[in-house]
Amino acid sequence: MAAIEKRTTSDGSTSYRVKIRLRGQPVQSATFASLTKAKQWAVNTEAAIREGRYFQTAEAKRHTLAEAIERYERERLGDMRAKEARKQHLGYWRAELGTLPLSDVTPAAVKQKLAQLADNPSERTGKPLSASTLNHYRQALASVLTEAVKNWEWLEASPMHKVGKKAEPRGRVRYLSDDERARLLETCKQSSNPDLYLAILLALTTGGRQAETMGATWAQIDLNRATLQLEETKNGSRRALHLTAPVLELLKERAKVRRIDSGLLFPSKVNPKQAVDLRQPWEKALQAAGIEGFHWHDMRHDFASMAAMNGASLPELAALLGHKTLAMVQRYAHLSPAHTATLAEKVAARMVGGGAA
Repeated sequence: MAAIEKRTTSDGSTSYRVKIRLRGQPVQSATFASLTKAKQWAVNTEAAIREGRYFQTAEAKRHTLAEAIERYERERLGDMRAKEARKQHLGYWRAELGTLPLSDVTPAAVKQKLAQLADNPSERTGKPLSASTLNHYRQALASVLTEAVKNWEWLEASPMHKVGKKAEPRGRVRYLSDDERARLLETCKQSSNPDLYLAILLALTTGGRQAETMGATWAQIDLNRATLQLEETKNGSRRALHLTAPVLELLKERAKVRRIDSGLLFPSKVNPKQAVDLRQPWEKALQAAGIEGFHWHDMRHDFASMAAMNGASLPELAALLGHKTLAMVQRYAHLSPAHTATLAEKVAARMVGGGAA
C-alpha cells in the first residue's frame, strides 16, 4: 500500500513524500512538490510492481547504453567474423547515445541518429551511406539491446522493434563468362603468390563465403571424404563444402609442406595465426585477365549462377550456399530456364497426356 506524508520546510515550502510497501518487495519512495503527482506516481508504481514491470524499468534507468555496449563487446563480440566492422558501428552509438540510460534510448532517438548518418557522406568515399550500411548500424545496436532484454534483464523490451530497416536494392549478380573464368584461373596460376590459385579455385568451386574459405583450417578438411566442414556459418548452421578433384589434388600436395606453426589453410607469413591477405595479388590477377567489375564475393555468385544454369533447383541452391530461406536465391531463378521447362513439360504431360511420367 502507498502512504503519502506531507512535509513543510522552514521556509514554508511543501512537499509530499510517497512510500510504497508491498509484501515481499523492497520499499519504494519518492518526493514530489505536487500532491497530484505524488498520487499519480503512487498508483502507477504500485501497479507496475504488482505486474512485475517496475524493477525492469528501474534496471533500464540504472544502466547506460555505453555500459550495455561495453558488456556486449566483452561477452558477445568474441571471434565474430565482422568484429571490426561491428566495433565501428557500436562506436558510433556509444559516441552519440552512450550517456543515455537504457530507458531513454527510444525509437525516436535511434531514428534521429540514423537519419543523421544518412545525411552525412562517408569519410572514406565522400558518398552517402548505402541502405545496407545503415542497416548494419541498426543491427549492431539491435543486437546489444536484444542481449539487454533476453539475457541481462536490463530492459523490458527493445525499442528497435519500432525502428524499421532501410529498403535495400536487389542484390547484384555478376558472374563470369567461360572465357573470363579461364583467363582468371590462368593468371592466378601464373601469380607469384603461392596461395592465390588454390584460394580462387576453392572459392569458385564451392561457393563458400570469403571468411569461410580464407579462414579454413586443416582440422576442417577431410581429404578422404573430400569435404571442408563449416561448423559456424553466417546463418548459424553447419554445412559441408565439397572439394572437387582439382582442389583435392592441390590440397594433398599442400598438406605435404604445410606449416607446423599454424592450423590455417592459408596462414599469413607475418602472423601465422591470421589468414593471408590476398587483396593485392587478387586485384593484379583481375587486371592481368582484363576482368572489370568483379569482386571476390562475386565468385559465390559465379558458383550459384553456374549451378542454376546446370539445372539446380532453388532449394538445392539454398543448400549449396547455406541460406535458410529461398529469398536470397531467387535472384538466380531466371538462370535455370531449361530446368523449369523440363518440369513444366512433365506437369503438362500428366495433365493432357503424351506418355511422359
